[in-house]
Amino acid sequence: MLELRDVHVVHKARTGGLFSRDRVHALTGADLTVVRGETVGVVGESGCGKSTLARVMVGLQRPAEGTVLLKGQDLWAGSDARRRDLVGSSVGMVFQDPSTALNRRLPIRRILRDPLDVHRRGTPAQREERVRELLGLVGLPAGVAGLLPGQLSGGQRQRVAVARALALEPELLVADEPTSALDVSVRAQILNLLLDLKERLGLALVFVSHDIQTVRRMSDRVVTMYLGRIVEQAPAGDVPLGARHPYTRALFSATPGLISPINPIPLVGQVPSATRPPSGCPFRTRCWRADGMCETAWPAVQRDDRHLYHCHHPVAAGATDLELIQERPV
Repeated sequence: MLELRDVHVVHKARTGGLFSRDRVHALTGADLTVVRGETVGVVGESGCGKSTLARVMVGLQRPAEGTVLLKGQDLWAGSDARRRDLVGSSVGMVFQDPSTALNRRLPIRRILRDPLDVHRRGTPAQREERVRELLGLVGLPAGVAGLLPGQLSGGQRQRVAVARALALEPELLVADEPTSALDVSVRAQILNLLLDLKERLGLALVFVSHDIQTVRRMSDRVVTMYLGRIVEQAPAGDVPLGARHPYTRALFSATPGLISPINPIPLVGQVPSATRPPSGCPFRTRCWRADGMCETAWPAVQRDDRHLYHCHHPVAAGATDLELIQERPV
């Protein structure tokens, strides 16, 4: 459905004065494939490039290098009109905050009709019928169509955002932190809605979140990012004990669960700056297993069963958090 090949995204940032421009390495060498019908969860600390990856997937961010293939077609090879048609007919996106993602001056009917009008889907009467169908699909009454976003609750606004993302019947839905701006009481409702729609409509789903346990429960595959790089991809059922990258193990060890005890693997130091990332492996400055090899070369991808990871010194599959904590020098 979607393939990223060696994708790089670099931003210019003015951080050192009026005439000084640093380059922010938001995404570096990203390789990722999303197949039809699967759910891919993307996790990592704030600023690791998760949202940039999502924007690349839906054609909102043009890579500085690399290739983005959507249904086998190069997303950036043709005209803007061709890319708009390809993305509009294949991909929908749900943004983090529905309060800013929806135009507060437009009624819900207009918000849901806009994609249909832009892409000239059906007759005016068919578009109105599609609006009613979309509201029902996300569990909202037909009367919501005449309301403004400000007259809805946060959960209802996010349901409208999901409905808009589905307006053109996409095959891939990208959800970028879709519950982080919502009350805890309604987060589960939106997550259940996304899973239900995925099954009913046969969607592929990319779910970006800092809620690691939720990503593991919702996903078929978990993608771990660190400082703009994808460091590991693993089946969700094998995470965390089957994860091979030290960062993935440390990330999951610090996340509370309902049953399992918490044995966080301590990481020393701050995340390095994305304007001046470390040489070699970017995680080496915080990794207890790092040596000179990690300083000089970015690890080539290694494959272990269904795992893909970049690490010179991977963790043994099945190692417990306590065993990894004991590895650290005192």
